[in-house]
Amino acid sequence: MFYSLGRPIDFKLLRQDDKLDLQSSFEHSKTSKMKVTVVGAGAVGASCAEYIAIKNFASEVVLVDIKEGYAEGKAMDLMQCASLNGFDTKITGSTSDYAKTAGSKVAVITSGIPRKPGMTREELIGINAGIVKEVSANLLKHSPDAIIIVVSNPMDTMTYLVHKATGIAKNRIIGMGGALDSARFKYRLSEALECPTSDVDGMVIGGHSDVGMVPLIEKAARNSVPVSEFLSKERMSQVVEDTKVGGATLTKLLGTSAWYAPGAAVSALVQAIACDQKKIFPCSALLEGEYGLNDLSIGVPCVLGANGIERIVEIALSDAETAKMKESAEGVKKTNGLLDSVLA
Repeated sequence: MFYSLGRPIDFKLLRQDDKLDLQSSFEHSKTSKMKVTVVGAGAVGASCAEYIAIKNFASEVVLVDIKEGYAEGKAMDLMQCASLNGFDTKITGSTSDYAKTAGSKVAVITSGIPRKPGMTREELIGINAGIVKEVSANLLKHSPDAIIIVVSNPMDTMTYLVHKATGIAKNRIIGMGGALDSARFKYRLSEALECPTSDVDGMVIGGHSDVGMVPLIEKAARNSVPVSEFLSKERMSQVVEDTKVGGATLTKLLGTSAWYAPGAAVSALVQAIACDQKKIFPCSALLEGEYGLNDLSIGVPCVLGANGIERIVEIALSDAETAKMKESAEGVKKTNGLLDSVLA
């Protein structure tokens, strides 16, 4: 018998995909010591830790933060949810003691300052680059084989920075942005189609920025039927624009960056790796010729499994999509140019 939120699950009521995901998570938790580290115990990091714990596939989640006692407090608060939410994952906190992260299979970097209203992700680079470089070095010192997921903004450039600063294999460095952008795309599609998000399929590639992301509206579908069968060109265009400013819209409403959906996106990537699910997510990956691009990290479809990025999937793009992808890549490379002083 399997349990969720402290209650038995009736597998007859679940879709087949949900059954497989749950069974994979529970069986994996019985047979594996899966340790995950999340650096940054703020809203995104804490949400990430919570979702990972509730899914019950990890044996331990370690929260790390520079603020004295902050990670320990968040960890304690989350552990007091265990009996209420029915999870067995151990959550611990640490104030800058990376020795406690030793042996992590996956490490998530959320460190850095969040966006404020009117601020672009690119404007964060001066502060966040130094933080991400130091954090990645500390993580690999104690978990040299860890797979690193980068959340800190500007995300594509921070992912590229980790590649350049650490020199570890490119399959072990993943930028989260595309998974989040695609979730926001599906939300906007379901809103326009007036249907459940479970009926919608869509993907966003390109840079994780308001101007750089490329929602693949031509390939979006409702239960395998192109959305163009249901929506006008004008409505489809509005979905694309609403998706591209998804983060900025929330920042304006909240006064800071969002955290629930980013945390959920990270947890989905971590689960795909921890449980070797071989799922496809759009992620920021280092390209070496794929999509005609080189020497940058940018969002593309990736198969995620136990080895991290196990394959970059090259899908056929229309001429318009190709042009937008190249434009996005130019923007990312321009931002990457600001890293020279950090990498020196």
